[in-house]
Amino acid sequence: MYILTTSFINKNFLQSIFLYFCNVKLQTLTIKLNHMPGFELWGEEERKEVSDVLETGILMRYGFDGPRKGIWKSIELEKEICKTFGSKYAQLTSSGTSALTTAMAALGIGAGDEVIMPSFTFVASFEAVLSIGAIPVLVDVDESLTLNPQAVLNAITRKTKCVMPVHMCGSMADMDALKAICDEHNLILLEDACQSIGGTYKGKFLGTIGHAGTFSFDFVKTITCAEGGVVMTNDEAVYVKCDGYTDHGHDHKGVDRGADLHPFIGYNFRISELHAAVGLAQIKKLDTFLAIQKKNHAQLKNILAQLPEISFRTIPDATGDSCTFLSWFLPTEDITKAVVAELKAQNIVAGNFYWYANNWHYIKQWQHLKEATTLYNLNEEQKTALLKLQTQDFSVSDAIMSRCISTSISLLWSEEQVKEKGEKIIAVIKKVLEKESINA
Repeated sequence: MYILTTSFINKNFLQSIFLYFCNVKLQTLTIKLNHMPGFELWGEEERKEVSDVLETGILMRYGFDGPRKGIWKSIELEKEICKTFGSKYAQLTSSGTSALTTAMAALGIGAGDEVIMPSFTFVASFEAVLSIGAIPVLVDVDESLTLNPQAVLNAITRKTKCVMPVHMCGSMADMDALKAICDEHNLILLEDACQSIGGTYKGKFLGTIGHAGTFSFDFVKTITCAEGGVVMTNDEAVYVKCDGYTDHGHDHKGVDRGADLHPFIGYNFRISELHAAVGLAQIKKLDTFLAIQKKNHAQLKNILAQLPEISFRTIPDATGDSCTFLSWFLPTEDITKAVVAELKAQNIVAGNFYWYANNWHYIKQWQHLKEATTLYNLNEEQKTALLKLQTQDFSVSDAIMSRCISTSISLLWSEEQVKEKGEKIIAVIKKVLEKESINA
C-alpha cells in the first residue's frame, strides 16, 4: 500500500495541461455545442482559482487541512451561491443529476412515492427519480414549456409525494399555481432549475422558492464547473442531510475525518476542489452573462417578431427570464418540420433546437424509459408505471412541442451577427411559407 502525498504531484505538469485546455479556441467549441454560455467567456479568473488548488496539490474538498494552506474552494463557492441567490444553505455535488438525487433523499422521497414531472425536460430528471426508488409521473406541459398546473392537479394520487417543476430553457414554471397545489395537497415542491441559473420569479431566484432547488454546473450550463451541481434549501435539517448524503453519510462534525460518525447511509456525490474553483470564478461573472444574454435575446426576438406567423413561449414572469434561449412557435407541425429541414439544408441548424425530435429532452424519443430498459431490476411499481407511459396520451404536449424551436443565445454574438442570424431564420420561414402557399 502506498500513500500519495503532495510531494509526488508534478504541479508543473498539471498546470501545463490545464493551461493548454484553457487556451483552446472556444469559438470552435461554440460552433459545435452552442448551448448555454458558461464556457464561452473563459479567462484569467478561472486560471487563477484553479492554480490556487494546483499549487497545494489538494484536489479533494474534505480533509488534508494542513497541506491545503487555507484553500477551500468548495466552501467558498457554497458561500457565494448563498450570497448570490439568497438561499440559506447550499450543498455542492458532482452533477445536477446527483443534486436532484440528493435533494429527494434529503426530503424523504423514496420507494413507492410518485414524483410529478413534465414530459419536456432532460433525461436526468427522471433518472434521479428512479435512482431513489420513486416513480416518475410525467404530465403535459403548456406553452410556458413547463408543467401545466391543471395536468399536475389531474395526476395527484394518494401516492403523490412531490411536484418537480423543471424550469426549461432559461425561463420558469407558474410557481404561484404549483405552490398553491402543493400547499393544498401537502406535497413537496422541488425545483429542477438546472437550465435556468439566474432566472427569477417575482423577485426570488429560481431554485430557492420550493422546499429545495437544484442547479447543474456542467460544461454547457449558464455557469460551469465543467462538472458539478448544487442543492439549495432554506431548511437546515434538509441541508444537514444533503451534507452527509453526498459524502458516504459522514456527519462532518469532527476535526478528524476518519473519526466521523455515520448517522445514515450515503453515497459519493462529492465535487472536487478543481471543479469548485472553476465555478467560483464563473459565479462572479453571472451578472455579466445575464446582461449579455438579455441584450442578445431581446434583439433576436425583435427581429423574429416581425413575422406574424411566429409566436413566443409564455413566460410567467417576463422580467425573470434568464434568456439562455429564445423559444418560438410556428403555426403547424408540418410547417415547423419543413423549417427545421430547410435550416439544416442551409447549414443554419447549429443553435436551433427542435426538441420534439430530440433524443434527450422529450418523451416522444424516450423509448428506453417507456420500455423500462435498465441494467438492473427496477421495483415492480416502477416497471408498471414506466410501461404505462407507452399508451399515455401526451397529445397536448405534442401539439406544443411539435411547433416549437428554441434558439440558444450566445455571449459571443455581435449585434451584426444577431441581425444576420435573425434575418436568415426569417428568410427560411418565408421560403417555407411560400412553398406551403403554392402547394395549398
